[in-house]
Amino acid sequence: MVTGLIFNLERYAVHDGPGIRTLVFTKGCPLRCIWCSNPEGQKACPELLLVKERCSGCGRCINVCPRKAIVVLSGLSYTDKDLCIKCGKCVKECPNQARQVVGTYVTVDWLWSEVKKDVPFYWRSGGGITVGGGEPTTQYEFVAQLLGKCRGMGIHTAIETCGYATWDAMQEVLEHTDLVLYDLKVFDPSIHEQLTGKPNNVIHGNLERICQANRWDVIVRIPIIPGYTDSRDNLVNLAKFVATVNREGSVKKIELIPYHRLGVAKYERLGRKYELQEHALLTEDEMDRFAKLVMQYAGVGVYCQSLQ
Repeated sequence: MVTGLIFNLERYAVHDGPGIRTLVFTKGCPLRCIWCSNPEGQKACPELLLVKERCSGCGRCINVCPRKAIVVLSGLSYTDKDLCIKCGKCVKECPNQARQVVGTYVTVDWLWSEVKKDVPFYWRSGGGITVGGGEPTTQYEFVAQLLGKCRGMGIHTAIETCGYATWDAMQEVLEHTDLVLYDLKVFDPSIHEQLTGKPNNVIHGNLERICQANRWDVIVRIPIIPGYTDSRDNLVNLAKFVATVNREGSVKKIELIPYHRLGVAKYERLGRKYELQEHALLTEDEMDRFAKLVMQYAGVGVYCQSLQ
């Protein structure tokens, strides 16, 4: 049976497709966006994280670690990641839940048993299931089976994708998808590679093929990151690109996603540095101005997600 690696299951999600939804976060992503708010979704393997404010320095984790990878310094425990095998023994031993493993392997049947608990909310609200991440196409067999099972039960299905995938992987997931939430970040290929680690030719090509097929509803999402994606040239070029590929009318709207700091604590817990944690937040006036600019060239409605 195909298994998948997920790191979160969010119920009552209302910003990731129509109605009330269950949002499944898959683990593993080909991009490394410097503003990523889900760094725990990047690596396609379980990871150990430490919630420092919960650590009492009791040392119980040291006693159970088979690789002697943990030390306590100045009242806090630290892990040598080169020695750690992520066995989870320290997690079970920690009395304060300061140590956690993010990333769990699950079967489609197990995940379906969780998703179907929310079916009454889907029927009443016109909601369904959304698979995001990470990047769902990195686990295309698992995601396709899950969405196929849900769709077979009449549940609306959606994916959130960065678009960087082979067409075969993308197509296998799309066969069981009603709505595609598609990220566009930076229009210039070299700048895109600098900020995300990958060029954007595959991303743009996949969106064009999706729109040409005209089989799926598409919502394009553009993150507004001050100093990186918010320039007039970038937004105008992205809007024009959407207008060009949307000849069949598959793109129903564009959503602008404002920069936020929800991922700051996650980087610290993973032992990584977040370059944008002191970045200025956006105002409603700024977001409204960006929306009006994009709307001039995109040919579809443009909306802003909440700043909260």
